[in-house]
Amino acid sequence: MSELQKETPLIEVKNLKEYFNINVGLFRTKPLKAVDNVSFSIRKGETLGLVGESGCGKTTVGRTILNLYKPTAGEILYNGKPVKTRADIAEFRRKATMVFQDPYSSLNPRMTVADIIGEPLDIHKMYKTKEERNARILELMGHVGLNSEHAARYAHEFSGGQRQRIGIARALAINPEFIVCDEPVSALDVSIQAQVINMLDELQEKLGLTYLFIAHDLLVVRHISDRIAVMYLGKMVELADADEIYDHPLHPYSQSLLSAVPVPDPKIARANQRIALSGDIPSPLNAPSGCPFRTRCPYATEKCAAEMPAFKEIKPGHFVACHKVDEEN
Repeated sequence: MSELQKETPLIEVKNLKEYFNINVGLFRTKPLKAVDNVSFSIRKGETLGLVGESGCGKTTVGRTILNLYKPTAGEILYNGKPVKTRADIAEFRRKATMVFQDPYSSLNPRMTVADIIGEPLDIHKMYKTKEERNARILELMGHVGLNSEHAARYAHEFSGGQRQRIGIARALAINPEFIVCDEPVSALDVSIQAQVINMLDELQEKLGLTYLFIAHDLLVVRHISDRIAVMYLGKMVELADADEIYDHPLHPYSQSLLSAVPVPDPKIARANQRIALSGDIPSPLNAPSGCPFRTRCPYATEKCAAEMPAFKEIKPGHFVACHKVDEEN
């Protein structure tokens, strides 16, 4: 086991639950299980990719870790210490931040670029003089490839890619150790996506950052992630090293997702069998009993309806929640 694996994870999530009470009638509510019993850890300097279909709870996981939503149950640990009290959360937020999905709505149109990037510095009182503040803003703009003359302009004057760079500069303002990247390139053109992904890679190396990278594009996730976790309907169904999950996906849902990834070589693409799923994703309000994937799984049995499979380590570093995989191993 390497030194990296022995050390305390930077972020540890244990049995995290996030339920939202939804009105279903007169004075009646029902819990929507957006995140249901999710556990994972992220080592310092690592990127964990979190993938799954829209509505599976990926973004809710990221926001709950940062306490933008109060967890219904479970534990979040930062450097081995629980993040529970108000003081813990305030301290954690000085070291953890988020890059949002939509660069068009996450930036205040009434603020200049300098004020947007400088806002976290103001909140956390991270400068002594105005000159120090301005120097830090220009330094952050340099990190993300923006020019100093952009500082006095407004967000609407920039393209989507440039706006996302402003959002990333704002996230870097507090010198974070951990960043939740919530689909940071999904609203951008493909050519711009590559630039932003490469920039995030470079910043990670330069500043020693740790990422939770949330996305639905598996090609993007493979490029940036060290390990990949797959979610379905609020549950974690598979977690392994990026290459391992691409070369040997074990969960039927992961196999289906990966079969849909486009391959540039036409011969390989023709030989690849697309695994199409039947049926629609069930509503998290009325999730199936047992395994949430059973209503679309070609291998589902009565056991799958009766009980949720445990999230188990099938081989070193490769975790799966599937009765079929359990029986085969």
